[in-house]
Amino acid sequence: MTRRRTTLAWLTLAVMGPVAGCAHAGAYEDFFKAIELDNGAAISDLLKRGFDPNARDPKGQPALVVALREDSRKAAAALIGARGLKVEERNAKDESALMLAALRGNLPAARALIKLDADVNKTGWTPLHYAASGTTQDAKAMVALLLEENAYIDAASPNGTTPLMMAVRYGPGDVARLLVQEGADPTLKNELGLTALDFARQADRADMVELIAQAVRRRQPSAGKW
Repeated sequence: MTRRRTTLAWLTLAVMGPVAGCAHAGAYEDFFKAIELDNGAAISDLLKRGFDPNARDPKGQPALVVALREDSRKAAAALIGARGLKVEERNAKDESALMLAALRGNLPAARALIKLDADVNKTGWTPLHYAASGTTQDAKAMVALLLEENAYIDAASPNGTTPLMMAVRYGPGDVARLLVQEGADPTLKNELGLTALDFARQADRADMVELIAQAVRRRQPSAGKW
């Protein structure tokens, strides 16, 4: 009898094992589908049932980074509110959640992440680089927020590119003007020897060329002064 019960127990486990695995796989697929569809309610429900907010998609990207990159704002909000969230989880490009929030102009997410101690001044490409190159209507406000949070205005990327260089090439004009107004150095060069003026010229942005040229002139000593 004991041997029969043992055999039955083993058979039960053998059957239940694949079922449990399938259930977990289904939840995983549902989780990332909910991010894609920006279904915050579904994300919250899965999190309440114990799903890991730090799960990574099949490409190894953290769920929150995916949500912010796709601008799935309801999904991102649900994840940011999750217990146990690791806000500094990065993808293969070393992009953080705050960087993607900055790029998309997602001010509520950026503010919430900063409160959760997201790194405003991470090494390499920074949230300010991403904010400066953003094209949303909240790009300027995002740059202002990061500067208020002590983002280093002349942060150098791995190749020496500054936020001002990114702004004059890719961002709205008011972002570059804000950076200049707040003291960004227009004379700095990246590893290729290019300045913000070169970036503006390459982008064929006459207004940015003039902005940077004026900023450079203001930094030069006046003629005749000793």
